[in-house]
Amino acid sequence: MRRITRRTVLAATAGAVTAPAVSTATAAAAAPTTATSEGRQAASGPHPVLRADLITQVTPRNNWLVTAVAVQYAQRIDLRGGVIPPSAFQVTATVGGQTAARTVTRVYSNTAAEVDERPHPGRPGEHLIVELDPNDSNARAAGTDPLPLDRAYSVRQVADVRTPGGETVLRAGPFAHRNDGVITPVVDDFTAGSFTDSAGFELDFRLHQPADFVRNPRTRTRYPLVITLHGGGEVADNNMTQLTSNRIAVTFAKPERQRRDPAFVLSPQIPLPRPMDGPDGTDWTDAKVQAALIELIDTFVSEHSRVVDTDRLYLVGLSSGGRGIYSLLSKRPDVFAAALPTAGWGDPAVMERITHIPMWADHSIDDPVVPYREGRFGKPGTWTLMNDLETAGARVSRGEWANDLPKDQFEARSRALLRQARATRSHVLFTSYTAGTTPPNPHFAWAQTYENDVVIDWLFEQSR
Repeated sequence: MRRITRRTVLAATAGAVTAPAVSTATAAAAAPTTATSEGRQAASGPHPVLRADLITQVTPRNNWLVTAVAVQYAQRIDLRGGVIPPSAFQVTATVGGQTAARTVTRVYSNTAAEVDERPHPGRPGEHLIVELDPNDSNARAAGTDPLPLDRAYSVRQVADVRTPGGETVLRAGPFAHRNDGVITPVVDDFTAGSFTDSAGFELDFRLHQPADFVRNPRTRTRYPLVITLHGGGEVADNNMTQLTSNRIAVTFAKPERQRRDPAFVLSPQIPLPRPMDGPDGTDWTDAKVQAALIELIDTFVSEHSRVVDTDRLYLVGLSSGGRGIYSLLSKRPDVFAAALPTAGWGDPAVMERITHIPMWADHSIDDPVVPYREGRFGKPGTWTLMNDLETAGARVSRGEWANDLPKDQFEARSRALLRQARATRSHVLFTSYTAGTTPPNPHFAWAQTYENDVVIDWLFEQSR
């Protein structure tokens, strides 16, 4: 991984930092000249297999999952309106030394190695998409670290695939095909790098860059910068799980959001061994980590001052990342335009310094990890901090509803709270989630937060 020091330009061109840590199919698919797997050596007939790749997905509640296998053929597959039964393919996964079947849910042809979200998916193309049940017990792509998934999956066709007229399109065969690589949409668009501060402390990070900037680095457009602060469970040396353990970073980098609000997304990761200096020096408030984080942000903004909108720097974070937000805002109260702290805790003594900063905080009432009122390590939780903000002079608009509502109902509640805030000229909003409504764990309040377009739209509206 390339090291970027204070004296090294943090260039944000597409090739400025190392390639994504997870392999993709692009390069290999462009030049499929060597048949190395047993399945490809034996491939024959009109549709030989060139390669197979896993398609993974970062989910709001269930971590990082393998959700499909994309099998690429040498020639276009045209089913002429036919439908492939899931029973025509068998998929097994060997993960952690255990081999078990995956449940095939849909199979269809496509023009690219990607899942088709439409109710009736598929179009003639060189790829066959074998979708898998995300609820399978062996669907995960990571534990604490990413799992070794290259060649971990086997896919075999066990029944002929025919058109409605009876013409055989794909013949069943005795050979299974192993996956060559892993495709993770959105995550693969992040580059990987590291930053070493003036004290010699190193932070790895992932960076997503706006597409228009990548195409034209000399653009005069100025973009917001979103800094994501992961939770304690993502402290690691893999420079990956801060993107894949939840959708905090993916939310801001996914194509539909980037089309609406193009922005740089900077996602640092705290390294091991876990820093824990001083009382409540938890992760992002550890002195070494926080100094490096501040210097990373300052250096990035300085090196990209022509294209970063310094009036639109946003902090978003969950759990100990929420703790980091309250601390960082108090240290740099004139830098950030707005923040989204979820399931966090903090120091009530610093609330008076940040009453002017727009925030939308949320927390589950029955959170057992970071209690809603009491917080952690002697520092109170969100409910208490919002009261302290109000005492210090901020207007706080509050709402409470279930955290498992359907998206449209959830956003309707958020929209109503935002109307209330605007009517009372409040720039601090606080959502509490009713006990027993935050699956799969009451601490995971953020699952709906970053799927909530009302909240994300509100964030991008804020300017210093």
